[in-house]
Amino acid sequence: MADIREASVTLPSDPASVAAARRFAADVVSEWGLPAGGDPVHTVRLIVSELATNAVQHTFGQSPTFTVDLALERDDGLRIGVTDSHPRRPQRLPAAVRQDNGRGMAIVRSLTAEGRGRLTVTPTPQGGKTVWIALPWAAPAHS
Repeated sequence: MADIREASVTLPSDPASVAAARRFAADVVSEWGLPAGGDPVHTVRLIVSELATNAVQHTFGQSPTFTVDLALERDDGLRIGVTDSHPRRPQRLPAAVRQDNGRGMAIVRSLTAEGRGRLTVTPTPQGGKTVWIALPWAAPAHS
């Protein structure tokens, strides 16, 4: 039987919640065995930060909360999910030279590819969506 661990937090769709989501993700994966100051934790933190920011900024008030889900199955790796209640899938925005936003999904895609992972988007039964990132797990197994 595979070792499975799960953690989840639901936060208000408020800019201050992005930092809370980042801390939650970093704390959980560190507790699960990734070195707290290492690149893999930094990658998870950045992915969660970008996805949470999108959930706050691009749901146009239609998602009062967002949820961060983390699941670790030693055989399958780490899954990071951010769910909101807005139905629109993430879109690539053209990044103008002086534009301050619009690069979040490009960052997430790049980090996912660097980590030999995959990105999927699934609809929720309530009409929203979850953006999932699956990454190989790089920490030693603990009993």
